[in-house]
Amino acid sequence: MRLGDIANPGALSRGKPLDGIKVLALEQMQALPYCTQLLARLGATVVKVESTGGDMGRGSVPSMADPQGRAIGATFLRNNLNKSSICVNLKDPRGRDLILELAKRFDVIAENFKPRAMARLGLAYEDIAAVNPSAIYLSVSGFGATVPSPYDHWPALASVVEAMSGIYELKRVGAQPPMVAPVGGLGDLSAALFACIGVLAALRDRDRTGEGQYVDISMMDTTVAMTDIVANFWSLGVKGGEALPIILSGFRANDGWFIIQVGREAHFAKLAEFIGHPEWATDPRFATRQGWLDHLETVLRPAIEAWAGTRTRLEASDALASAGIPAGPCFTDAEMVADPHLAARDMLVEMPRVDGVEQPVLTPGNPVRMSKVARGPETRVPWLGEHTDAVLSGELGLTVDELAVLREAGAIA
Repeated sequence: MRLGDIANPGALSRGKPLDGIKVLALEQMQALPYCTQLLARLGATVVKVESTGGDMGRGSVPSMADPQGRAIGATFLRNNLNKSSICVNLKDPRGRDLILELAKRFDVIAENFKPRAMARLGLAYEDIAAVNPSAIYLSVSGFGATVPSPYDHWPALASVVEAMSGIYELKRVGAQPPMVAPVGGLGDLSAALFACIGVLAALRDRDRTGEGQYVDISMMDTTVAMTDIVANFWSLGVKGGEALPIILSGFRANDGWFIIQVGREAHFAKLAEFIGHPEWATDPRFATRQGWLDHLETVLRPAIEAWAGTRTRLEASDALASAGIPAGPCFTDAEMVADPHLAARDMLVEMPRVDGVEQPVLTPGNPVRMSKVARGPETRVPWLGEHTDAVLSGELGLTVDELAVLREAGAIA
């Protein structure tokens, strides 16, 4: 899907669920920006507030150059479609006052600074509620902002809370070091999704009561929720990464790896018959699920890989799936971006580059599909401070001369 394209165009005249909702986002990196990008995709107007140096995500790698030759990093490119960017110096009292004036006109004020940073700037929930009692105030931080935590002072990136969730130790093998960030920014995206749910619930509550409220999201909380097996398995006696008595492993086909998950006796019987070993169904070695695990490497893997050796990953997975056995190919990055499923569901958005590179930047699209809501059109990420004048003049009525004075003083850029 390219920028400007519209899927399900027949629904475009109906509008989007969050049309009319305005979000003022004092954000950086990924945990909050992904949330506000999703809100924008659902129709909200999102104004991103950046420091004069820009969102830290602009400095990530890999990167591309903007029209001024400044680097824009991958983290920024993935999380800031469909937004406007204004540059405001929050440490300048005049910059803070601009945010307070804007807050009167916005439904959601969102921030992901360290706890108490907003209070020091005079932009805490109480400050916003004083000028706009109906505003929803969203905070996303590593360890939350409303309950004391021993980790309050720690900088929290996704990998930090992922490690603390216990999932790295649960999946670590032997004396090997933990595999860090095995699925990208799980700690960020889990926080973003729960933040989005919190905002939608708070907006619905405001519809009922007319009152705004504080939505407090901790990245550690949301990551623990997403890695739910750690606490749950521990409480049920499976501790320290002990392997479960199921088949959950990767197997080789003739062109790479595919996975099989078998955790029920009926599926095991189907697998045994399908790959030509019906005798396994009555073999005492496999009478229990523990037996599957005990003989995985010596009996099951050689037989499964002998069967799969004449097939590709996709052929093996398709054959097993047709028999009701859960399986799937391990795609490479190049295979994933060319997958017909993703193309059919508009799940990759192409943003043309402006620095002479032909390959467009790919960003995952909106996974939320609604039968009566159009998908798109998407707009590119904003250049740093691109909309400062337009937003401040449009929302606050500032004149060209007033903007020039603020810019000269360093309050905006």
